[in-house]
Amino acid sequence: MIPDDLRPPYRFIAFDVETANRNAHSICQVGLACVDDWGQIDTFSLLVDPAEPFSDFNTQLHGIDAKACRDAPQFPEVIAALAPLMARQPIVQHSSFDQRAVAAACGWHGLEVPDLHWVDSVTIARRAWPEFKGNGGHGLGHLKQALSLQFQHHDAGEDARAAAQVVLCAEEKTGHSFVEILAKQGAKPPREWHSATAYYEPFE
Repeated sequence: MIPDDLRPPYRFIAFDVETANRNAHSICQVGLACVDDWGQIDTFSLLVDPAEPFSDFNTQLHGIDAKACRDAPQFPEVIAALAPLMARQPIVQHSSFDQRAVAAACGWHGLEVPDLHWVDSVTIARRAWPEFKGNGGHGLGHLKQALSLQFQHHDAGEDARAAAQVVLCAEEKTGHSFVEILAKQGAKPPREWHSATAYYEPFE
């Protein structure tokens, strides 16, 4: 289920989900973009059987339907495989929906929610590009255009990679690690993690 060529631990992992319908627990695809200390991104995605009907609206949005997920594993199997990898470093999400979806799916299936440290790349983007407020905003759609990112929106793997690229671009623009950016913003910084970010100068 998890690619054999991954090289953990990573500096952070960006994570994204797609859902089958309006229910947050109806996860039908997960995507991970694993970023190492040199900025290389290892991306993969998995289809998930949501065991729920697909809405026409969601299928039109991401192109995934019941037929595509017919032989896919259900969420309990997927999260059991991913949680050990995800728990080793901060998990970047673009907005809070992905964290809420994982929590909702765990609750729906009667599972304990994994102890993960979530980081919001929207907060990081707001710190790096305050000029986008009221001028396109900090959603992936506008950031794709403003930062010249190349990805297919509403594919979990592609969106995860885009969120990872947003963090890397923000670090390049500010000259600081995302941990320092969050600390400056007043957000809760990640716990102590494996990281090679000593080359960044602290904020004054």
